Amino acid sequence: MIYLIGGSSHVGKTLLAQKLLEAHRIPYLSLDHLKMGLIRTHMTSLTVNDDYKMRFFLFPLAAEMIKTAIENDQSLIVEGCYIPSQWKDYFDASYLDKIRAVFLVMSEAYLRGNFAAVGDYANVIEQRKDDELDLERLIQCSREFREESTQYHNACLEIDESYDISAIQAEAERLLGMEAEA
Repeated sequence: MIYLIGGSSHVGKTLLAQKLLEAHRIPYLSLDHLKMGLIRTHMTSLTVNDDYKMRFFLFPLAAEMIKTAIENDQSLIVEGCYIPSQWKDYFDASYLDKIRAVFLVMSEAYLRGNFAAVGDYANVIEQRKDDELDLERLIQCSREFREESTQYHNACLEIDESYDISAIQAEAERLLGMEAEA
């Protein structure tokens, strides 16, 4: 089974993927790592500031990697903000029944009330360099992913009151159908 964890920046996608790896022994692929490999090898002229363009440049490559994993009956967690809400368009029916997705977002109220904490936890898994957070951008990105999740019928997990990774993991496992496979 392939598990996609998408959503807006700084919501804890990588932390969730790490927790799922530890709980289910399923490896994960960070699309941030793939992005940086393509940028550093000059295989793209896109930069770290081209998030929206990067999504539609990077995901076709990731989709082919996902197809290969499915064809080899391998499980994989793929996480990143580069998973487009219309990810299903990249797969035919023979693949779709082997892919589950959830998108993480934070409510505007949560972001406004906990903006400093969001920045404090930005490096909990990865060491981000020159990470300048913009509250209004984070709010807008979460809003867009939430709206697109509805539009494209994707499961959406909204962090609204507190950031309890155990509760987030449990809800993500439920939405992804992982608890039934444990």
